[in-house]
Amino acid sequence: MSMNNASFKQLGWTRLVGVGTAVATLCAIGFGLSAQGPEWQVLSSKRGEIPAPPGGSTQQTGAVVADFDKDGLNDFIISFRQKPPALAWYRRRNTGWELYVIEKDYLPIEAGGAVCDIDSDGDLDVVFGGDWQSNEVWWWENPWPAYDRNISWHRHFIKRGGANQHHDQCFGDFLGVGKPQLAFWNQRAKALCLAEIPSNPRVCDQWTLTEIVSGVTTTSVPYTEGMSAFDVDADGKVDLLAFNSWFKHMGGKNFKQIKVADQGGLILAGCFKASKYPQIVISPGDGKGRLMLYECVGNPETSADWKGRDLIGRELIHGHSLQVGDINGDGCLDIFCAEMAKWSEKKLEADHPQATAWILYGNGRGDFRKTELAVGHGWHEARLADLDGDGDLDLLNKPYNWDTPRIDVWLNAGTGKVRK
Repeated sequence: MSMNNASFKQLGWTRLVGVGTAVATLCAIGFGLSAQGPEWQVLSSKRGEIPAPPGGSTQQTGAVVADFDKDGLNDFIISFRQKPPALAWYRRRNTGWELYVIEKDYLPIEAGGAVCDIDSDGDLDVVFGGDWQSNEVWWWENPWPAYDRNISWHRHFIKRGGANQHHDQCFGDFLGVGKPQLAFWNQRAKALCLAEIPSNPRVCDQWTLTEIVSGVTTTSVPYTEGMSAFDVDADGKVDLLAFNSWFKHMGGKNFKQIKVADQGGLILAGCFKASKYPQIVISPGDGKGRLMLYECVGNPETSADWKGRDLIGRELIHGHSLQVGDINGDGCLDIFCAEMAKWSEKKLEADHPQATAWILYGNGRGDFRKTELAVGHGWHEARLADLDGDGDLDLLNKPYNWDTPRIDVWLNAGTGKVRK
């Protein structure tokens, strides 16, 4: 069937780019894009193909993806503020998703989230932090295998007290002690913190905290954000990346900050070309800035030896989605990035109606073929992961407050054969 722009608006887009003759394949649950990349089957809670987010909150903050029930299929958890419940678990089954509320109470949860087996019982637990209204960071104990839709997971404290706002968290063995620690931003303290998992986390309500860096300032964005883990200097040890820098462990609880860029934001690393050291990609989260790829041309511990280039050619406006992975299955890393369409809570219309999502297909030599996935669709904290168990990478999107409450899943090449 054919579709005009009005029909696209009913699906939540003002325009789809690169559709061409593939529009004829559009059906009630998705559409195909052109041969520039994989075809995508789009499932949405707006059409009932995914359970609607519970509670009616229009502010959807964080998202994490992992196999929480140990069945071999990835699930996802979405966080909300404004109204309870605070956390919802979308449990992947062979035929779709089942919705569980895992924090029924109201909590002012900030964007971010991280996953780790915190209590060493063989299943994955989840972490989220409080926003500008809260001085707390929490973790939820996975009750595997005893799940009950009506019972919240047990919530524990990691941090209580001090300054507010904790946008972004990440686990990694940054101290080199053989077990992971939790890194997180504490924006109102202007500090990057490291929290060590206690020997009995179920009874400890304040983890040991170390400030890796304090007094952090920003330029074109309102606050520091963005965090990930990667072996940046190729010494066999995982390093912490945050905002515009990477942090090398110097022994004990001491870290050396190596600034990679003037502009900071969401930050990831990967090998986009054959090189001794990985490259680093940075996108502005809350604010404006360029999508930049930085390559080390000398010593990775020397800031001046990191050289950047613009990958999009214009400023991104609230580019609050950045992911790295092999999307088209050619063995080369690709980049997904996207803008928010709306971030103002006190008005109904979009702040950025032409918000764009891009896929940059890498060729393994550091070059990219830039494609536009969608225009007019709001993205926030999107995740790139296998969401249907068929072995390729799909996209999870939960807008912050554009057309919310809403969850969208973009299935790469449609629904494949699900592992059972």
